[in-house]
Amino acid sequence: MRKLILITFLAAVAVFGQQSAPSKVKTLTRAELDALLSHPDQILLLDVRRPDEVTSNGGFAVYLSIQAADLEKHLSEIPKDRMIVTVSNHANRASRAADILVSKGFKVVGAVGAQVYEEEGGKLVKIQPPKPSPADKK
Repeated sequence: MRKLILITFLAAVAVFGQQSAPSKVKTLTRAELDALLSHPDQILLLDVRRPDEVTSNGGFAVYLSIQAADLEKHLSEIPKDRMIVTVSNHANRASRAADILVSKGFKVVGAVGAQVYEEEGGKLVKIQPPKPSPADKK
């Protein structure tokens, strides 16, 4: 039993020791994001969630979608002339993605959690996936 407790303790220490440092980018409130969105020509929302997450949780009307795992492969597709806000469900992946972008010279103004935004009274767009066509069923 002592051995099991010791192994559990060591595993917990290892996990906590591997956690990353706090993000260098601010997590935005709904009010802060709404203020930025009032200048749509200056801002780019970069959603780093999977498509199924955007579909099930909702998202923003206009955004660039690049999953967090693929971000570094697609840096050339992200405009450098706009302020960027990264988006995930609770801003965790968004913060990590923002840190990567900052390290590559992008102008990132913050990260936001879409579900947090909605909980604070913001409105998300609920996307309905298209129904399969009869040809798809064959």
